[in-house]
Amino acid sequence: MILHSGENLRDRARHWATLLSIHAARHWRWLTFLLWIVITIIFVTTRWPSIHWLVLSDTDDNIRYVQVKDWLAGQGWYDLHQYRLDPPGGANIHWSRLVDLPIAGLILFFRAFVDQGLADRLACGIAPLLPLLLLMLSLGFIGRRLAGPNGWFLAALAPLAAQMGLGMYAPMRIDHHGWQLALAVTMLAGVIDGNRVRGGIIAGVSSALSIAIGMEMIVYLAVGGGLIALRWVFREGAAARMLPYALSLGAATSLCYLFFASYANRAMVCDAISPIWVAIFGAASAGMVLLALLPLRGWAMRLAAGALVGGAVAAFFWLNWPQCLSPYQISPELERLWLANIREAKPITAQAQSMVVPLLAIPVAGLIGLLWALWDARRDNERLWAWATVGLMMLFSTALLFWQLRAGPAAQLLAIPPAAWAAHRLIAAILTGTRRVKIAAGAGVALLAAIAFAYPLYPQVMAGWAQVTGNKPRPWRPSAIARSDAIKKANGRCRTLPALEILNQVPAATIFTMVDLGPRLIATTHHSALAGPYHRNGATILDIHHAFDGPADGFRAIAARHHATYLLVCPYFPEGTIYVARSPRGFYADLMRNKRPDWLIPVSLKSGTTLPYQLYRIDYSAPGGEKVAQQR
Repeated sequence: MILHSGENLRDRARHWATLLSIHAARHWRWLTFLLWIVITIIFVTTRWPSIHWLVLSDTDDNIRYVQVKDWLAGQGWYDLHQYRLDPPGGANIHWSRLVDLPIAGLILFFRAFVDQGLADRLACGIAPLLPLLLLMLSLGFIGRRLAGPNGWFLAALAPLAAQMGLGMYAPMRIDHHGWQLALAVTMLAGVIDGNRVRGGIIAGVSSALSIAIGMEMIVYLAVGGGLIALRWVFREGAAARMLPYALSLGAATSLCYLFFASYANRAMVCDAISPIWVAIFGAASAGMVLLALLPLRGWAMRLAAGALVGGAVAAFFWLNWPQCLSPYQISPELERLWLANIREAKPITAQAQSMVVPLLAIPVAGLIGLLWALWDARRDNERLWAWATVGLMMLFSTALLFWQLRAGPAAQLLAIPPAAWAAHRLIAAILTGTRRVKIAAGAGVALLAAIAFAYPLYPQVMAGWAQVTGNKPRPWRPSAIARSDAIKKANGRCRTLPALEILNQVPAATIFTMVDLGPRLIATTHHSALAGPYHRNGATILDIHHAFDGPADGFRAIAARHHATYLLVCPYFPEGTIYVARSPRGFYADLMRNKRPDWLIPVSLKSGTTLPYQLYRIDYSAPGGEKVAQQR
């Protein structure tokens, strides 16, 4: 009787589990939305100190915030100049207003209920989480396509383990990279969608929206379009996806140009949506439409026709705008002095081991899952092609790490589908398999979990290993360790809102400061700065480098040319260490040795604590400054 009751309980449990599984598979979009709501509440709650203190830690976040505020204050829709960088002419920012829209909408919504300052903070805290919903839905869709009706769950939650990718969606991360990454995954979902017409439209529109935001993901989008064309070559009927993809890509790109291209981007520029890219994508779209409509029989004929059309588009590109093949149109001097010192512009081989191992954890898990999935789908051509498409995108994004570190978030997020598929299969085996299968699957889950959590656990594991073996790393001398700690403190304290707001005691003026501190300065004070780390403003960036590297008199002449009234320096700020190391007898290095010219007048500011920076007034009337003053 007891056995019978036990069997009934197990049967009931299986019955309810089956019903729950069916319900979850049917309503997966709404369940993903509920999961996103929970994640949003947790993120906003745990990151509230950052929201309260407006911790926009990246230069792009600060400029985006200022751009949105200026637009809401009356600056034109198509005017993307930042007039508080290098006034009066301003700095040319190559972005579009597309990402400004959700931030501005949230600001206006919250201003109806709370004061302006809190509304701005709430908007900056919540806005980065909006593209996270798009990412989760896209990954969930891919998971269902590859792993079955309930494959969405682990795929949608997997970004929580991809720490570098997840960082693009953290509260206050309001720049455009989160949207671009989510749209790239959405494009991939369209490429493998079983509904070819819907998939083609999704892939085309998401690609166009990403292009309207910026050109950073263009190589990923090009690979996605190439895979659609390749599928058309080798699969009869694949024109049903390529035709709507081409039509939607060409039309959406043209519309995005009309609605979002700034005045500056209506010139023939390479780094943003412009007439160049409208022409190129228009030509590519027209070529794909022609190919899709031609009655070509056999893969060899389609391959030849595709190569001919692709070659014609490539020749059109090369003959008219060969300079656009370079990611940056900057001078060799600017690349040597500035770009070469940006960490994310360096390959993964130039990074520290403490970063490389955690970063590659998710791609390694994805590679393991991909090999297993390809073997599992070897007798199913449709699934095999879908997995090959996902795998090529994953391998391509991982390979880009050997070009630039900035490919890291994409490499992690595009590796999620195969990693999540493998985890899904292992969990299913634990729940339904034999005892041996359960043991093997449990070991597999443990391995994937260890890889997935390599990012947060790696430092602790290495520290523990050093204690066990007694081989404690000694990368620096004690003095160098102290210097490193000072750099970290300066990088944090000099950017804080309480410290910078004190500068508002001084009437609004143009302050000469470091390139990486300029955006934060204009976001938190009423002052103007000279530049931010944006390649279109290369001449001003070079002037800052020349001013800090050169002699004191040279600095004063450059400061006068840019109408600077004050000089703000932050000892041990990371950028400043470059000037000291590169030019030990330069103006900035002299300042760090307390060797100050008489025409720099210290400015006293009222503060309840020691300020992390030094502010000086530049006296152009001091001896030797007559000619300099005439330049102002």
